[in-house]
Amino acid sequence: MKVTIIAASTICGRIGPGLTGSPVDRGVLEKMRVATDASLLGAETLRQGDPEMRGPGGHLVPRRIRAFITASGDIPVAGRKIFVQGPPPLIFTGEIAAAGLRHRLGTLAQVVALPADFAGGLSLAAALAYLAERGVSSVLIEGGGRLNYACLQQGVVDEILLTLTPKLSGDQGAASFCGGLGPLGEPFLSLVLVSCEAAATGEVFLKYRVNKEG
Repeated sequence: MKVTIIAASTICGRIGPGLTGSPVDRGVLEKMRVATDASLLGAETLRQGDPEMRGPGGHLVPRRIRAFITASGDIPVAGRKIFVQGPPPLIFTGEIAAAGLRHRLGTLAQVVALPADFAGGLSLAAALAYLAERGVSSVLIEGGGRLNYACLQQGVVDEILLTLTPKLSGDQGAASFCGGLGPLGEPFLSLVLVSCEAAATGEVFLKYRVNKEG
């Protein structure tokens, strides 16, 4: 299973609110959706927007799995296109919240219960194992910051595709690319730069491999 985090951030590391990349950046994201078997997003991304995880030309990629993960079970339905267009999404949640979420969503989504991980959060390894059973060999993590942190903390990420946009936020309350309760390493998690490409848009497209050896 290959797991890739993809995100765009300001040069101060913020991914929201309201940050968008250029059409070039959008094209990179859409091509990655074609190149992977599934997308996984945090529920906060759904609460703040209306993601559909479409590919090039605004088309849904056939047989591709679209999934969200939520510890709280707080999944908005009203006005969200993902529940009415294309196949029903997967919703990963905890064992306690799963029954209530299944009752509320019915046929709008498939709810999958996950065990806790070593730190008390939801097990991303279990989510990936479930996807593997569905024939998925590559997953695109599309955010937000807490999900990115959890994936990196649990050691399931292979690479990071980061678009550095020519923008500054300065808002200390804005979500960061990766945010959690403690450092991911001692004190840092090491990355290996694979490629770096500057675009005429002022964006820099970075590809990193996660150094899982420490």
